[in-house]
Amino acid sequence: MEIFQYDFMIRAFIAGIFIAILASSLGMFVVVRRYSMLSDALAHISLLGVAFGFLFSISTTWSAIVTAVIISWLIEYLRRNYNIYSDSLLAIFLTGSLSLAIIIISLSHSFNVSLFNYLFGSIVAVSTNDIYIISSFGILSVLLIANFYQKLLFVAFDEDVAFTTGINTSFLNYLLVSLVAITIGLSIKIVGALLIGALMIIPVISAMQYGKSFLKTAVLAIIFSITSVVLGLIVSFYVSIPSGATIVVMSLLIFISSLFKNKIFA
Repeated sequence: MEIFQYDFMIRAFIAGIFIAILASSLGMFVVVRRYSMLSDALAHISLLGVAFGFLFSISTTWSAIVTAVIISWLIEYLRRNYNIYSDSLLAIFLTGSLSLAIIIISLSHSFNVSLFNYLFGSIVAVSTNDIYIISSFGILSVLLIANFYQKLLFVAFDEDVAFTTGINTSFLNYLLVSLVAITIGLSIKIVGALLIGALMIIPVISAMQYGKSFLKTAVLAIIFSITSVVLGLIVSFYVSIPSGATIVVMSLLIFISSLFKNKIFA
């Protein structure tokens, strides 16, 4: 129980569990819509926000969130109003934002250990203020998802039919990408900008191997995600390796076990 004697580890567990719930919940709608690259694109875009934070000496958390939200709205606007394939659009923003981030970080002379923490995550980087922000947003997000659950589900499976029935698909799409953007902006400290997309997608794919209903799959994805975070933080603490990478490896192990289970009991 030595791990719980350290305040930074307790903060990491609290933040990680909130992030796990948010990432897997939103990941369900992202995966069903075949929009999985959105999480990776927004992760690199949030890194651009971190670069702005370094350059202007402002809060990197808020600069990452604001940058990710604004550009997520731009991506959604272009997707809805221009004849550009979604995967192509996301690839453009992913590579473009990463390139700009590298240039800005170079200009601000911020290639240091702090940047490494944002790339791959660090369990010691989570502050008490981060806990308040993550928990507040987490509660708000869960309430929004619960309130619009049926409509979000309808749009995820068939956006055109949902629109013809009178559902405001535009609002729901902007709401979804905004929640994903904020979640990723909040997550990069503990999971890392290069790895948060995996935490949002892998637990969902693992849960889908069990062939349950959407709601049961979502619950299972949340369980897998929390398990990955808890095990990842424990292993990273005792082995002294990056927390984000360890969390993702735990997710991959769960995914592999789900594939074996599906193969054996099929």
